[in-house]
Amino acid sequence: MHVFEYEFTVDAPLTAVSAFHHDTSALKKLALPLTFVQLHKVEPMGEGSVSEFTMWLGPLPVRWRAIHSNVSERGFTDTQDPEKGPAASWQHTHTFTPLSDHQTRVQEHIEFEHRAGVAGLLTRFLFSKPNLHVLFGYRQWATQKAVKSAER
Repeated sequence: MHVFEYEFTVDAPLTAVSAFHHDTSALKKLALPLTFVQLHKVEPMGEGSVSEFTMWLGPLPVRWRAIHSNVSERGFTDTQDPEKGPAASWQHTHTFTPLSDHQTRVQEHIEFEHRAGVAGLLTRFLFSKPNLHVLFGYRQWATQKAVKSAER
């Protein structure tokens, strides 16, 4: 089992950070530039809700189905359906903690396993620590930008 953790602070209240992450359009806003996200089915965030999408990495489609659990204003977990996703397993917990009326800490905790053999080559590249740091550094910036735009 591999574990990745990332933490950052957003200059916005818990309600704004939570609302952004619970919005069905957040996935597209959190994708790296040059990564096209095609949403197939995105249910409103709730216990057991499902998101199905394809991330296009250039010409390479990566299909994904995530099921949400532990949904509250303070976060949620998305778990990849092992039959519809690139990894053997993937569980991503988002935790939002208010630090003050105008600041929120976002903690990202991911546990995942690669598929065996050639099938696991894609996730070994995509989910390498350097690539995950780049992705979540971008997500930090995108979250801050989105919640500031929403406040205007």
